[in-house]
Amino acid sequence: MKCPYCDNPDTKVVDSRPTDESQAIRRRRECEQCGRRFTTYEKIEEIPLIVVKKDGSRQTFDRSKVMNGIIKACEKRPVPMDEIEKIVSDIEKGLSNLMLKEMDSSIIGEYVMEHLREIDDVAYVRFASVYRQFTDAESFRQEIEKLLGESGRKGGKVGGAAKAGSAVKTGGAAKAGAGTSAGAGTQK
Repeated sequence: MKCPYCDNPDTKVVDSRPTDESQAIRRRRECEQCGRRFTTYEKIEEIPLIVVKKDGSRQTFDRSKVMNGIIKACEKRPVPMDEIEKIVSDIEKGLSNLMLKEMDSSIIGEYVMEHLREIDDVAYVRFASVYRQFTDAESFRQEIEKLLGESGRKGGKVGGAAKAGSAVKTGGAAKAGAGTSAGAGTQK
């Protein structure tokens, strides 16, 4: 490492320690010619991830977009913000581990749905309805039946699959004209 004071190429490391969360290493160096000390940081070079959208356009991965989508899906649900932040970090780490320079946005959407399915059924259905572009009550019904089948094997989650399923099924049936007299629908 070249000395920033005298441009001497010979310096030695006198102290080395990891920074917060071990994301970088802080090194104190001393110039062998002028004796002055300086600090350098060594960290992993992060290659930006490019997301290929459905329309073919490309943009850099934006963590805040994933966070906002999950927050919207979890709105008025008993999902703590710490849990949402952990999910976003897990997704970001999982995407990095794929070691791809470019990836379809569908991969990110599937990661989000996989995590939401584990924490809250209602948040999962909300996200799925936008992500998979449900156009009618039948699409909702099919997704909820699939979710209820999985929940029956694994047990309930934060939101409760039976509650989510019955509320949306009743609302979907009423909208589809199945003739429920309860007048129930999903409420926000």
